[in-house]
Amino acid sequence: MNYEVLIPVIRRLAIEAGDKIMEIYNGDDFEVKVKSDDSPVTAADEAADAIISAGLRAEFPDVMLVTEEQSESHIANGDTFLIVDPLDGTKEFIHRRGDFTVNIAYVEKGVPQRGVVYAPARDRMFFTQSDGQSVEEIGDFDITKVGETKAIHVAQADNDALMIVASKSHRDQATDDYINKYAVKDSKSAGSSLKFCLVATGEADIYPRVGRTMEWDTAAGHAVLLGAGGQVVRFDDHTPLTYGKEDFANPFFIAFAPTVELKEA
Repeated sequence: MNYEVLIPVIRRLAIEAGDKIMEIYNGDDFEVKVKSDDSPVTAADEAADAIISAGLRAEFPDVMLVTEEQSESHIANGDTFLIVDPLDGTKEFIHRRGDFTVNIAYVEKGVPQRGVVYAPARDRMFFTQSDGQSVEEIGDFDITKVGETKAIHVAQADNDALMIVASKSHRDQATDDYINKYAVKDSKSAGSSLKFCLVATGEADIYPRVGRTMEWDTAAGHAVLLGAGGQVVRFDDHTPLTYGKEDFANPFFIAFAPTVELKEA
């Protein structure tokens, strides 16, 4: 994959999808349907998926494409692919809470190498540059050119006063039990893949996920965090979280700054 070509394309498609999502978000009430796995889906999910899928297939016809909205037709047959969650945080979208994102990533040999996370209702965009460094873009997002960016990096963690971020919609007792193993200065909740980005920018030190996620939920945020010096490991044995699993389902995991002294599960 030529990253010099890839990055402008996925950034542009994320903005185009985000514009369509916000058009629906700011409009009248929208229909909410239920998928076979009981998760919600809206017209915004489907419209964003159509924009991104068409764009990626036009630009990279020979690269395997995995998207959440077409997942029932996907068969994992490799460890190198483009992977998309066109609207991560559908529940946040439905309740108009703003913490939803557009996620596009490129996975190579099981590792998310490059990605973009765009939160259109929060006016925040994070992506990996072609050289692998993650940045946050600031200001108006123009599809024709990149605006001002600042390099992001994980924090130097103070293990006596950690900043923790956890899921807004899926926080449970198991998550709290694990968080309680640490000396916590502050704990915040966030929706969607923004949690990875808060660790990547140093706004949080650790994000434990004790709950079900799919690879399209995490790949773009994972790529951004790797490009900011962070890590994502399995919850059970602290080995790296990898991609290309047969059912695209993730084990529980921990995203963190490497200076965090991880506790056992």
